[in-house]
Amino acid sequence: MTAGPDYDWLYSRTRAGRERGPEGARALLDRLGSPDTRFSCIRVIGTNGKGSTCAMLEAGLLASGVRTGRFTSPHLQHYEERIRVDGRDLGPARTAAFVDWARAHAPDAAFFDLTLALACRVFAEDGVKVAVMEAGVGGVSDATQALNNVQAVALTNVDLDHVATLGPTLRDIARDKARAARPGVPLLTTATGEALAVVREVAAEVQAPLFTPDSHPALFALPHPPALAGAHQRANAALAAATLRTLVYGSGVEAALSATHPARLERFEVEGKTLLLDGAHNPHATRALAASVPHADVLLFGNLARKDTAATLAPLLAVAPVRVFTAPDDLATSPAELAAQHGGQSVPHPQEALAHALALTPPGGTLLVAGSLYLAGTVRGLLTAP
Repeated sequence: MTAGPDYDWLYSRTRAGRERGPEGARALLDRLGSPDTRFSCIRVIGTNGKGSTCAMLEAGLLASGVRTGRFTSPHLQHYEERIRVDGRDLGPARTAAFVDWARAHAPDAAFFDLTLALACRVFAEDGVKVAVMEAGVGGVSDATQALNNVQAVALTNVDLDHVATLGPTLRDIARDKARAARPGVPLLTTATGEALAVVREVAAEVQAPLFTPDSHPALFALPHPPALAGAHQRANAALAAATLRTLVYGSGVEAALSATHPARLERFEVEGKTLLLDGAHNPHATRALAASVPHADVLLFGNLARKDTAATLAPLLAVAPVRVFTAPDDLATSPAELAAQHGGQSVPHPQEALAHALALTPPGGTLLVAGSLYLAGTVRGLLTAP
């Protein structure tokens, strides 16, 4: 019997103590024979909306008859969700084989670099034509900057997040993301305001053709709203549609608009109650969520301590009068402190917190779960378990 992947070793390869940037990923890819030279890619960058945009791009490319790869992060329930070919998650056996190789040949490589390298190897081996590649953190400073054969760069939006890494100002963050642009390669964005001004500056410096809803309205036009719920998804859909059209895959726009993506205002019916599950984990995302869900009966919230928890929670406080706070993982903001500061109840274990929050939700009422993709993944696993 073949042993499964050593996920513990893989997850222990965090970037702590390692330099950020594309250099480590490039060295790893070169060691594998540069598999990223054997397919084209679309890089998706931004503060929020990357996962949804990637899902729509994947659906549009598949509908256009393109053998498609998709690389996203983080996963919700299973590591292999991060790497997909033609809409199917990677098989664990391939992860196991790669981890064995990495332990022997790249023991000091970072987790994200390793996962990116595995994705590129799989895409090359499986004959992928176009891969949709989601950046981790930033743009020019992200590991995905190492990739060859970039056909387009799609920038969703820019807001204050990862300020310790990219900041401290919005202009700093926008510049890092925008500098993913490459000479002659289309740069498409639905960013607005000060961020868009920075993107325009960088595009001119780099000599990347820039496409925005203002400069190319027909390119970003939608025949109808996307299937993904929330007003913010219209901007993501417009960006996906514009990218597909720019790359001559416009026939896939309708499929892109029909795409789904888990934990993005995902609806479940539980015990005669509505549960809305969303991975919003920073202030920009929770503002959009609160605009889409102005009222719920109960909020189940958990956030990582490295995030700006107070600003992330603030938009949701007016949404629900009853709040349950929990800990998505060991690095979470203390639920007891949140309950004391904002009113509510502390239930540290997510499974118990979910049961308690559902019990507090009245028949026919709505429970909103948000604050962390880790929490969303845990809750979704509980809801979908056989």
